Amino acid sequence: MRRICTSLQVNGYDVTIIGRDPTKPIPARIYKQIRLKSWFKKGKAMYIEYNIRLLFSLLTQKKPDAFVAIDLDTIIPVYMASRFRSVQRVYDAHEWFSEMKEVITRPAVKRIWKWVEKTFVPRFPNGYTVSYSIADSFKQLYVVSYPVFMNATDLKHSGQIEHNHKPYLLYQGAVNQGRCLEWLIPAMKKVDMPLWICGEGNFMQQTRSLIVQHNLSNKIRLLGNLPPEDLLNITREAYAGINLIEPLGNNQLMSLANKFFDYFHCGIPQLTMNFTEYRRINDQIKVAVLIDNPDPELISEYLNKLIENKVLYEELRSNCKHAAKLFNWEVEQRKLLDFYKKLFNEV
Repeated sequence: MRRICTSLQVNGYDVTIIGRDPTKPIPARIYKQIRLKSWFKKGKAMYIEYNIRLLFSLLTQKKPDAFVAIDLDTIIPVYMASRFRSVQRVYDAHEWFSEMKEVITRPAVKRIWKWVEKTFVPRFPNGYTVSYSIADSFKQLYVVSYPVFMNATDLKHSGQIEHNHKPYLLYQGAVNQGRCLEWLIPAMKKVDMPLWICGEGNFMQQTRSLIVQHNLSNKIRLLGNLPPEDLLNITREAYAGINLIEPLGNNQLMSLANKFFDYFHCGIPQLTMNFTEYRRINDQIKVAVLIDNPDPELISEYLNKLIENKVLYEELRSNCKHAAKLFNWEVEQRKLLDFYKKLFNEV
């Protein structure tokens, strides 16, 4: 959202983002932000309260040219507000919400969100999403043609450096369930290189326990959440990146994680999943070793392949620089701006 809102704001649009009031301070941005306080912090009550508060906020703001629903959990109030106020509406599908692991593993919850999706997505003829697989699925299911704006890294963050230190592998991003840390950590017993984990999440306590359980405290470092500049430098200095996702649910199988772009923009090869979207890019220019199943034995085998096969490693490392020129936010931003120009009849 930060990339999209910033790109629109600097190109002449007046952007206001409305969201829940977070527990941590909100960083200043060049666009306006409205944060809605709520009594409930989780569960069904939180969703109901937030949707009611969001609807009232949308109805009382200065009339905009368009409302944009970010994912399925905001689509109902955005739809209602757009009808009441006679303004255009856009659906920004950051993910396939009804196919997320947290949804599909709870049948009653899945039925609710699937109903919301079937009912409201067809009523949003204008929209966009983050992967071609999701766009194709939406077109087949709901007869909507959404362009794809990949959440690619800014070119200004690109660049390679020479590794003049003891090499380490890097996992960056949310330390959450479904990110295969329960298999990555034991795999490190057979990998002769340290692992640095940068991030926080709902799997943090289990991650610490697994590190102790497998006697890997001297090999795996937990750095927590870092300022963007520090994370950028750590990524550039890493030997290789790791991007593993549990292959459960269409949302995961059709995913295209930010870190996938971050790694090759920083000039480091990576181990990532053999999912459709990663394979699509890797077939164009090889920047990663793809793994079918995040099994500890396979993970250690493929990581050792990156470490020991210097010819392969240097090929991937060389390709990273070229891939950054093809897949970056500057390219995606032009498509985003074209979308809104057409929406507002500016072309």
